[in-house]
Amino acid sequence: MVNRVVRVLAPNPSPMTLEGTNSYVILGGSEAIAIDPGPADPAHIDAIVAAAARHGAKIAAIAVTHGHPDHAPGAAPLHARTGAPVYAHALARFPHDVTSAEGDLIVAGNAALRVIEAPGHAREHLIFAFDDDASIFTGDVVVGRGTIVIAPPGGDMRDYQETLERLRRECANVRVIYGGHGAPIDAPLAKIDEYIAHRISRERELLELLTGGERTIPEIVESIYWDVPKALWPAAARQVFAYLIALERERRVWVRTLDRVLTSSEAAILNPDLSAIVDPESAAVARAELGFERTVDTIDSYGLR
Repeated sequence: MVNRVVRVLAPNPSPMTLEGTNSYVILGGSEAIAIDPGPADPAHIDAIVAAAARHGAKIAAIAVTHGHPDHAPGAAPLHARTGAPVYAHALARFPHDVTSAEGDLIVAGNAALRVIEAPGHAREHLIFAFDDDASIFTGDVVVGRGTIVIAPPGGDMRDYQETLERLRRECANVRVIYGGHGAPIDAPLAKIDEYIAHRISRERELLELLTGGERTIPEIVESIYWDVPKALWPAAARQVFAYLIALERERRVWVRTLDRVLTSSEAAILNPDLSAIVDPESAAVARAELGFERTVDTIDSYGLR
């Protein structure tokens, strides 16, 4: 059986992107679909076009899972190079030609991707099902190694958990998950179960900690993520924030703003200097992924209701 999925690894490795962003070329005879062209890197665009050409195909459609800067910016130059339309969610803020919604098909030659709306990591996140191949392309919903950061304001923890539960219900016949980063996943249901259990476990840890009294987000991070490198604590803080937003919305925790300025250690977690951790391009990805567009001037404390 000919493998109709070709992975083209983008040259953007970082702590947020693992070895780099996975772009995919789905072969459909003389035409092909490109998924997540990644950064606007000319050499990477060349590599995507060349991957299709090696199989006698041209890029005839460009499908983007979501708008984060390690997935979407390459769509515009790939469109300019090939003339292929760009497909994306209605909420996508990057240029696209066709709005894609639940159940739509993206077709090129004899290849068709079915659109699944998958909010949580980002409001506009889509997953693409390649039913002929019994595979799904999950972007940043499920990746080949590690777990996903769900960071407000674009990320929503309950939406993400609902997306995982839906995948668990509907992916019984899926044989492989192609994530936005990392290697393909050959045991899809086991990976999804792992992700679901991880979210439940982290939330349980948070609630157990709050039984001992109110805590700030940096205090929660230091207690729960003590075994994680401190360089990753700002990401952990955004993760904790996503849980707390959900729990406050459900009236399971309360929040109050403390009348004091942030300490230096609190500021390092809540307002990190990402340029001191990663290169400028990776810092831009991290800011978008983690929602660090604005600095935090006050600090809140959370407790159980």
